[in-house]
Amino acid sequence: MPRQLTATIDSFPLTRAFNISRGAKTAADVVTCTITENGAVGRGECVPYNRYGETVEGVLEAINAYAGAIADGATRDDLQTAMKPGAARNAIDCALWDLEAKLSGKRVSSMACRILPRPVPTAVTISLGEPADMADEARAHSAQKLLKVKVGTSDDRARMHAVAAAARGADIILDANEGWDESNIREHLLLAAELHISLIEQPMPAGKDGILARIPHPVPICADESVHTLADLAKLSDRYDAINIKLDKTGGLTEALLMRDRARELGFGVMVGCMVGTSLAMAPAVLLAQDADWVDLDGPLLLARDRTPGLTYAGSLVSPPTPELWG
Repeated sequence: MPRQLTATIDSFPLTRAFNISRGAKTAADVVTCTITENGAVGRGECVPYNRYGETVEGVLEAINAYAGAIADGATRDDLQTAMKPGAARNAIDCALWDLEAKLSGKRVSSMACRILPRPVPTAVTISLGEPADMADEARAHSAQKLLKVKVGTSDDRARMHAVAAAARGADIILDANEGWDESNIREHLLLAAELHISLIEQPMPAGKDGILARIPHPVPICADESVHTLADLAKLSDRYDAINIKLDKTGGLTEALLMRDRARELGFGVMVGCMVGTSLAMAPAVLLAQDADWVDLDGPLLLARDRTPGLTYAGSLVSPPTPELWG
């Protein structure tokens, strides 16, 4: 029986509004891709992102348009050239990885990981808000090893002070989501160094980050919106110290593995991050994150309900997926 692809739009409510510098969301709207062959089922999930011109309807349409190619036996390598990087390709790529594992009886980890996968520490995200509210949230998570704190306003000094004081035992990543500019970046970077912040993520808008090549980095700076695929890496070496690899940007685990290895060759630190999605979206990323410097895969912790079965989170650790979930 030929392979068959189906896709659906699914919505998972959040426990509360999730705020970043560009706006707020109250649900994770995802597209689930399922590919079946000879009774085996492979699944992948993606999170369409408006920032990159994606909609759930458009991504669903793009996935369904590839159903004929899948029925004809298209491989992950074929997919790399047939579809552009982004959420749609990610869902299909991850579904193909999962299907390959189910058909072969092998785990994806045996094909994609250099070492036996283990639980990895993940950041917990503090969404953008008033300084006192962010401090309360940071305090509630102060036992975590790593906090990712959303900032990105014209003056984040009070937020930075409040969170740093509330979570003295945690390492802190500040994620500005392109919200700073040339008028405030130096001041924010100097304060971040004073507060012993570990990393600054995407402080400047993508395409308008040339200043990062001309000013000191008292705290390492990580590219997110400025980096999507392997082809982006070389042009970023003069302005970023690390990159954030997200499967919805790379267009799947296949590209992400190549990108991670090339980033290491070029001397970048590596973060593995996520959009706000379910455990199905995080599962392949946990395997990618096995040798990352920073891991930010807490998307399911923001949901009022997750998929069943889901990933196991315990303290600061997230465990690799079971075969029942993915891979």
